[in-house]
Amino acid sequence: MSTPELTPLSLDELAAEAATALPTKEVISLLDLNVDLDLGLDLAAPIDLAVAANANVAAPIDAAVGANILSTGSTAAALSDQGVLIDQAISGHAIATAPQDSAIDQSNDVIDGGTADPGTTDPGTTDPGTGGTTDGDVTVPTDPASMLDGDLLNVDVNVALDADLAAPVAGAVAANANIAAPIDAAVSANVASVDSSATAISQQDAIITQHLDDVTAQATADQQAEITQ
Repeated sequence: MSTPELTPLSLDELAAEAATALPTKEVISLLDLNVDLDLGLDLAAPIDLAVAANANVAAPIDAAVGANILSTGSTAAALSDQGVLIDQAISGHAIATAPQDSAIDQSNDVIDGGTADPGTTDPGTTDPGTGGTTDGDVTVPTDPASMLDGDLLNVDVNVALDADLAAPVAGAVAANANIAAPIDAAVSANVASVDSSATAISQQDAIITQHLDDVTAQATADQQAEITQ
């Protein structure tokens, strides 16, 4: 099946079609975005922290492990002997005081940066480019064809931000502590051996005496914050 030859149109035939040439790509308007954001933030985080502790901690650990792995006629012995005598005494005071007085006034709810007087009214002016009226910063077009004018991307963003941030923090920590951790461990192993003997002996005698007599741990954090934003 043969394809018929297509005869291109001449310039006169194209002109007779009454077509209108498209504008150049740089002036085609596809998206017109206008974003107005007014944000007012009032943040306050007064934190008061006080921690006091008296602690006696003892952790005696006794462990023995014996193992024969892939061994024939072998002996593995582990002996762990532990004798622990722990005497812990605390006679004291752990006092943590964190008084905090915060007076925060964040009553400014007006977004700063505006120039318009709320007591006056702008009647608006005529925009000669669009044929519409301009009310403040908003243009109301009356000619629908004018909405197709402009650039490929026209973005108008107005942001007014008013943030009030306050974070007064007061903290106090006091501690009295006795800590003892005697550890006794013995490990023996026979691995891939024949007629072998593995012996591990661990002997520990721990006598620990810890005393805190007439001891005072005191932490005081006094903060007075008066913030007006």
